[in-house]
Amino acid sequence: MIQNNDDAVARTRYFIISLTRLFGAIMLILGILVVNGTIGWPDIAGYALIVVGIADTFLIPQILVRRWRTPPQ
Repeated sequence: MIQNNDDAVARTRYFIISLTRLFGAIMLILGILVVNGTIGWPDIAGYALIVVGIADTFLIPQILVRRWRTPPQ
């Protein structure tokens, strides 16, 4: 089965957005574990991970969706 180039681009973009959300959630959980003291890193690292994790989970995917939106025909 030969894929259309547009389909391949759409699948790649969806995959990138999904990975961004997944890694953001992982960073958020890791940051919470650091702040709670479960992981022995400095608290500032935990807070930084929380901020970056929230951005990667909620903000960055929306920016990518807007940037990659198909222009109206």
